[in-house]
Amino acid sequence: MATYLGELAAVTTSACYSVSSVLYTFAGRKLTALVINRIRLLLAVLLLVSVHWAAQGMPFPMNAGLPRWFWLGASGIVGLALGDFFLFQAYRCIGPRLTMLMMSLAPILVTLLAWAFFGEVLGSLSLLGIALTVGGIAWVILERTSGMNGNKVPANHLRGILFGLGSTVSQAVGFILAKEGLRGGFPAVSANVIRMTCAMIALWALTLLQKQARQTFEQLGTQPRTVPLILCGAIFGPLLGVSLSLFSLQRVDVGVSSTLSSLSPIFLLPISYIVFKERYSWTAILGTIVALAGVALLFLV
Repeated sequence: MATYLGELAAVTTSACYSVSSVLYTFAGRKLTALVINRIRLLLAVLLLVSVHWAAQGMPFPMNAGLPRWFWLGASGIVGLALGDFFLFQAYRCIGPRLTMLMMSLAPILVTLLAWAFFGEVLGSLSLLGIALTVGGIAWVILERTSGMNGNKVPANHLRGILFGLGSTVSQAVGFILAKEGLRGGFPAVSANVIRMTCAMIALWALTLLQKQARQTFEQLGTQPRTVPLILCGAIFGPLLGVSLSLFSLQRVDVGVSSTLSSLSPIFLLPISYIVFKERYSWTAILGTIVALAGVALLFLV
């Protein structure tokens, strides 16, 4: 079992992201994407600093060195501050399941970037597993889109797809930057503290420059029931999900880790069926089976 710790951490990451995406979707019905992201990062940093202090005896990993702070900080700003802004906008336009399906395209981009920057070359079976996983998920999203009424895709849906693509690129670049910052066996929780802190500072600095800090808390005050949703989302997403994804990055190839971390659409099928009353065709279910076959192959290689 210890042999597959990296793969299991990546799969658990997907499960955590599935839960957080649903929570943020409910919060997004009452608050804007910017407000959710600002409050989410603020809560995430408070949670992570508390955990790090309890585990490492200090709130921040000040002994990490400037190069590591640079790579992990840049990863946080690109992947979290920018990428998650696009992500929450996509949630509002096309919902959590289709948004996470768009995010499943990230492994292809991550694999290419890992080859270009780190020289990581995956074996033929690993590439086949990634292809099956991404292909199965793409099958589901194409089936979903073709099942919409009429021949013209709604403008809101097109905006959601564009936001999803923006988030995909940002997350992929953030993944590669994080890989560089994790060199030398740096603790995943410490890396997460750096990423979240830098992302939070960047986002709130912009918020203060735009003089929207007061407006953010006023909007949150009008919807107090969203606070538990955002807090729980911060626990499952930035605290658990991101920490596990960084842990996985240290133990398996970037392409494999990013693929197994992108399985949220599979986990969201039963969640969306129960919570959002979505119904699926046998084509969507078959696409899911193909994706799971790819996942099984990645565990076997």
